[in-house]
Amino acid sequence: MKRLYIYDSVKKQKVEFIPMDKNDVKIYICGPTVYDNAHLGHARSAIAFDLLHRVLLLNGYGVTMAKNVTDIDDKIIKKMGETNQSLENITTFYATSYADDMKALNILPNTLEPYATKNLEPMIEMINELLNKDIAYIIEDGVYFDVSKDSSYGTLSCKCEDDSQNVSRIENSSQKRNPKDFALWKFTKEGVKYLAPFGEGRPGWHIECSAMIAKHLNKQNGEYHIDIHCGGADLLFPHHENEAAQTRCATGKELAKYWMHNGFVTIDGEKMSKSLGNSFFIKDVLKSYHSEVVRFYMMSMYYRNDLSFNEVDLLSSKKRLDKLYRLKKRVTISTDEVKYEDSSIFEPFIEALNDDLNISVALSVVDEYISKLNEALDKKEKPNKQEINATFKLISDGLGIGGLDAYGYFQFSISDEEKSKIEDLITKRSEAKKGKDFALADSIRDELTLMGVSIMDTPNGTVWEVL
Repeated sequence: MKRLYIYDSVKKQKVEFIPMDKNDVKIYICGPTVYDNAHLGHARSAIAFDLLHRVLLLNGYGVTMAKNVTDIDDKIIKKMGETNQSLENITTFYATSYADDMKALNILPNTLEPYATKNLEPMIEMINELLNKDIAYIIEDGVYFDVSKDSSYGTLSCKCEDDSQNVSRIENSSQKRNPKDFALWKFTKEGVKYLAPFGEGRPGWHIECSAMIAKHLNKQNGEYHIDIHCGGADLLFPHHENEAAQTRCATGKELAKYWMHNGFVTIDGEKMSKSLGNSFFIKDVLKSYHSEVVRFYMMSMYYRNDLSFNEVDLLSSKKRLDKLYRLKKRVTISTDEVKYEDSSIFEPFIEALNDDLNISVALSVVDEYISKLNEALDKKEKPNKQEINATFKLISDGLGIGGLDAYGYFQFSISDEEKSKIEDLITKRSEAKKGKDFALADSIRDELTLMGVSIMDTPNGTVWEVL
């Protein structure tokens, strides 16, 4: 098994990844709060750590991937008031929408997807444990965690100073012992509420992840609950800091052996078309661009760097991905069982990705492969089918791109009605050729060209794509 290095947000450096159990690497990703459509920030995090998931699998590790769904939150309750819909209707709709977006972006299925409202019992148990240890306390509006009781508080994010930037997004009560104390449970007599020994209410944001990790992923032996905790850089403080603190104090174990964070996403309005505007929603971008193009673009930026999402770079990424699919059109890809090691790029490709997901180097290896194989095909050299099959499988499994039908990829944005018209014209052209009416066949080709459609006659029939 090759050495894999990742950047640990706590140590602030690249470290060798050494799992607690190579056959079951446990990873937890902070998932969506389902009150609205998923945005590009959600896509960035999902794609970044889907790449991590794939790289671990390429290296032969077994992986348990968990992503939570926050289906009880102040924002959801606000949405209920604005729409007059039930909590269940809102969260079910947006959780389904999120899942559809993730499927479109070719995110590998999660092993576990715990919902907050289905895990109230472990949350209550953890809060009770903290109360019994006098690490949590009760005031008028809820149960709070006393950060002064945790000597390690602040070591995750290194934000130890007391300023307004570092106060939890959850309420600020004058009764709190310390400004940074955060809510574990919020009391309420109205609206969405749940029974608990310490009072009716609903859980705070931070306790959800700690409790679900302890219930579903906890390693019984060792000093850590899980191997890797992932999320956006904006979650480092206060969310992850608070998660780590309450888990450490309640269980006597550290939450994660490694912490990984992806960079921010911003919209560059000057480089966005009117069709996209400045929309931050995934679903809006997918109306104008193939989902694999969006995945490729967002993945091609090193995961720890910030990404300024703009259409100029998106189009450049499309042209780069097009080259892979144009090569795929020139070769026959077999679905037979192949080994990654049969690929001529296996070593440099894996080496790049094992260096903290160095996608730039990995993609340069792919680009060079495309160029060399095209050159060999131009020279009519006989390709090594086994090697080609292995390489396309390596790229598809490792990066989540290139696995689609090449001709179907180039037919994106064509409606069913337009496809039907195009295919009818192609059928008429084939019939004209059979009847040796070549003038009609040529006129139909010209008509298709004016429609922005390119056709190619192959031994298996005529294929087409959008120019």
